[in-house]
Amino acid sequence: MATSVFSRNSLLLRHHQFTITKPDHLPPLFSSVSSTSKSRSLSFGSIKMQGDEITEEPFTEKIDAGQKRKVFVAGATGSTGKRIVDQLLARGFAVKAGVRDLEKAKPAFFGDNPSLQIVKADVTEGPDKLAEVIGDDLEAVVCATGFRPGWDLLAPWKVDNFGTVNLVEACRKRGINRFILISSILVNGAAMGQILNPAYIFLNVCGLTLIAKLQAERHIRKSGINYTIIRPGGLRNDPPSGNIVMESEDTLYQGSISRDQVAEVAVEALIHPESSYKVVEIIAQSDAPKRPFEELFASIKKR
Repeated sequence: MATSVFSRNSLLLRHHQFTITKPDHLPPLFSSVSSTSKSRSLSFGSIKMQGDEITEEPFTEKIDAGQKRKVFVAGATGSTGKRIVDQLLARGFAVKAGVRDLEKAKPAFFGDNPSLQIVKADVTEGPDKLAEVIGDDLEAVVCATGFRPGWDLLAPWKVDNFGTVNLVEACRKRGINRFILISSILVNGAAMGQILNPAYIFLNVCGLTLIAKLQAERHIRKSGINYTIIRPGGLRNDPPSGNIVMESEDTLYQGSISRDQVAEVAVEALIHPESSYKVVEIIAQSDAPKRPFEELFASIKKR
């Protein structure tokens, strides 16, 4: 499954040389906040008692077999979803990859990795079926789904809105309290004064795609689940070029980024507690300074 509507608008996105900009009517960006904490994760760390002292062991780059934290990835064979799966496995996570067609999915994942389980999962089939597939051994869910272009004008709502809502409700049924969503910049373009932005117009002509994504975001924020909503700019399939720029919601309306970097942000969001309950917008720029993810996430204020 495709992971972002921006991938189908690559020509348009390339035509506009994107830079970081924000509407004049928006308030100034929140100042960056440096975090001095060295904790790697509250969600994936472990608690250890030494004498009378209780300490939290940080996340490590590789996790011992049998102690791996398992993450469910919806849209695992999409251009971004596949990269998220690969990076999770490389960082030592176990992954349950949700796909719509098991036979078509097999060639996408090479080798026999004991940390990878591929399961049939269609987000449009409702939360009950998804809850069965997800199971009770997961600690987080990453949603990297996106509708496939076709004649069905309701497809964006079935996948990007209702499908995401179904996945959130399945998490609530299973008691999973960590959710990462790959969304898109410009989802709230109308409120940003970007209603005439060519990308905003084009993408909403295709079944009101951005509006569907925005409705799903609102459901997540009201669900009570610990979320990180990642809004990337125009998606590129080529390797990363430039460093990641991260801004608060409804700030960026131009820019692009490699899918590899989007996947990296999704994985890092699972590791750093500074990412909790936040909406982040990301692009890449060649002249941007390289900043640690802990600092990037900490610089974004909760709303």
